[in-house]
Amino acid sequence: MERERRNDKFFSRKRSFTFGAYGGVDRFICTSETRRPESIEHSILDILDSPTNESKSLLSTTTSQRVTELFEIIEKLQGSRLDEQRCEFPPPLKLLRISGSLPLILPPKSGGYWIDPPLEKFVETSPTSSIAGCGIESYDIMERDSEAKIYREFFRSKYHHSFTAVDPSLGSLVLSVCLEEEEKRLRAILRMKECTLHGVFSLSLFSQFPSAVELAKMLCDTVTVSTFESVSYLKAPELITAFDEHRVSQNFKFGVLYQKEGQLTEEDILSNNEESEEFKDFLSILGETVKLQGFTGFRGGLDVCHGQTGSDAVVTSFCEREIMFHVATKLPFTEGDTQQLQRKRHIGNDIVALVYQEGPAPFISDIISSHFLHCFIVVRRVSRGGGNEEGKNGAYQVSITAREDVPPFGPALPDPPIFTERSQFREFLLTKLINAEISCYKAERFSRLELRTRSSLLEGLRSELSSRSQCMLGGPTPPTLSLSEGVRSGSEGGGGFIENFKRAIRVRSHSFDTLGVPRKAGGGGAPQKLRTSSGAEKEGESESTYKQLGPNDSLTSGDVKGQGSPQEDE
Repeated sequence: MERERRNDKFFSRKRSFTFGAYGGVDRFICTSETRRPESIEHSILDILDSPTNESKSLLSTTTSQRVTELFEIIEKLQGSRLDEQRCEFPPPLKLLRISGSLPLILPPKSGGYWIDPPLEKFVETSPTSSIAGCGIESYDIMERDSEAKIYREFFRSKYHHSFTAVDPSLGSLVLSVCLEEEEKRLRAILRMKECTLHGVFSLSLFSQFPSAVELAKMLCDTVTVSTFESVSYLKAPELITAFDEHRVSQNFKFGVLYQKEGQLTEEDILSNNEESEEFKDFLSILGETVKLQGFTGFRGGLDVCHGQTGSDAVVTSFCEREIMFHVATKLPFTEGDTQQLQRKRHIGNDIVALVYQEGPAPFISDIISSHFLHCFIVVRRVSRGGGNEEGKNGAYQVSITAREDVPPFGPALPDPPIFTERSQFREFLLTKLINAEISCYKAERFSRLELRTRSSLLEGLRSELSSRSQCMLGGPTPPTLSLSEGVRSGSEGGGGFIENFKRAIRVRSHSFDTLGVPRKAGGGGAPQKLRTSSGAEKEGESESTYKQLGPNDSLTSGDVKGQGSPQEDE
């Protein structure tokens, strides 16, 4: 008894729990700083290791209940922590384990893209089904600007007159009027920064010949200007035609990506170098493989002199349009560069790209990060009879995805979206690619660029017409116009509007301000690296390159992509 009292004096039994990933540790805490005798330690261990019925006698009923409740709370906490630590696999990885037949395209987790045909219709797709779609005769190419060629067709070859004005609310206005005496009608076209309005009016509507202000208000009732200036510059038709048709282009460039089985990342897709016979056969449908060295056709930004963008390319002509394909496997491959910026600087700056799949791995809509890529057309070869067919007898399944602000475009996919005839497949693909790019220009990013560029060009046109007309009437010579330039400006763009216009159409660098990418600060004479919208770095261009344009003239190829032609490469 004396020994037990001595133990109680130096020790008190307290239970402490430390919880980790694998449970709790029960500790016996000593309240005295004196060293415990070995006999006392053995007695404590005996108590802890004793049967349950003996240990219960040492604890009160209240303490036992508290410990039980504590364990229940800890178990719940540990369970919730484990649930939080569980990871969720991306949809493609999960689907690859569940199903052997996957759709061509999967939407990104964050959304923002539409898919045609919708995923719910994928289960109804069958390679053996008959095609009930539209014929080749219904594959119409969209017009990007229906008013672009009206001036050339109805005004330029006839006697007409043009006027300029600055409206307080609408900004610069350029009006052209033509009298068609045989038909006894007036034709007028009004250019504003938002759009161009065209109208035809019968002379019987007017008691007397209408003024330019009246015609402008008949085309747009929000015009508030009270007077127009007459244009007397002899080369005005050339300047007006250049403005009206600055969005018209007969050249297009598209990216082509090669996605092998199991490839679900941008790095994997851009790192492919080998081309299978199946992929080569698909490229032969798109066009002809040519040598870039000395190529004289539309080059789409590729190097045709020094071989810096590869040795071969795929090109074609379609409906009087030239098309260059930026095939990823034919662009330069850089060892050690996981992003393959030499490839991405071309494909990432396209607006529409083709994706050819080998295997069941789906393409995720936002897998390629780019400011410009807005639409992907995905193609996969399928067998018509359920077996693995070699050669050129397979059918092609097609699916389209685009950003949600891109409006739908034709031609419509057949139901099911499978093509067995190579000629029809080619007609569909090329028409769909051209229409896709034209439709992408209506997306928010490009429409914003378009409005800014059009507004700048229209202001330059109005200012040029006004100043040169005053010069024709004996007024002061415009600062940008010299006597020698006055003769050649119409054809060579010696000053003012033509100079700015050429910069807007032909400049290669991208619009950093509009895309939200900060420019590097201007520095010394060393060349700076400018990162393109797709992530590629461009050396040898300092900020002074961009300072050549004024605040209203900062029109770059990014603007042109939302304008006339991203494809205006020489």
